[in-house]
Amino acid sequence: MSAPAVRVSPRSILVIGVASVAGLIMLCWPLLLRVPDGARVDPPFLFVLLLPVVIAVVLAELSEGGLDSRVLAILGVLSAVNAILRGLSPGLAGVELTFFLLVLAGRVFGPGFGFVLGCTSLFASALLTAGVGPWMPYQMLCSAWVGMGAGLLPRRFTGRAEIAVLAAYAVVASYVFGLFMNLSNWPFLLGVQVSGHEGSLSYVANAPLLENLHRFLVYTLLTSTGGWDTVRAITTTVAIVVLGPAILATLRRASRRATVTGVVTGR
Repeated sequence: MSAPAVRVSPRSILVIGVASVAGLIMLCWPLLLRVPDGARVDPPFLFVLLLPVVIAVVLAELSEGGLDSRVLAILGVLSAVNAILRGLSPGLAGVELTFFLLVLAGRVFGPGFGFVLGCTSLFASALLTAGVGPWMPYQMLCSAWVGMGAGLLPRRFTGRAEIAVLAAYAVVASYVFGLFMNLSNWPFLLGVQVSGHEGSLSYVANAPLLENLHRFLVYTLLTSTGGWDTVRAITTTVAIVVLGPAILATLRRASRRATVTGVVTGR
């Protein structure tokens, strides 16, 4: 197994942990907030402004001393390839070719590299496809979690067992990514009505937690999970099974040639 290209120091782990908690709060605020009847609830634009700052802090912490020129070159190439793949398959009907390479790279280069690649891939693809908007920071953070999670998978698996583990992880990550992205925009959808379901599935600011959670889960299940997320999971899994062995071998060969010596250290 190749050593991670970005070795994460205890301080970096703390920064990633704090950023992840902050990101979860920014995503889950509709389920955490309870206001009195008649009170006004404005969209949390401050969260949208703070999230890119949080991501920038994490990237600076990870890259300080941990990315030499060769690893930066690999990161740039993989980010560009992912951006092109996303441009060729812009999530149409759930078909998504971005995540399989992100999972494989996170597996080979480690959780720190996977986190950075998730951010840079989505940022580059947003610029390439004119997809810049308030949703972009959430996409970057959720993609970073996908890459980081792949790097945290047990290293003992090899061969077919490794491909099976990565494919299973890709399925879970595809559904979780769709869940979080739905949660980021669900509060702003007014009067959501789904055929075959009585009542509105919109966010209600003063409703109890379980009631809003039920609305959201039904909304996600009927509008995303059974379609977009499932197709994304299938696409990513098939790509990993078919292309995974060859790409893993190529990435590991590239990581050995990079001869990474830089280490992220605390001050």
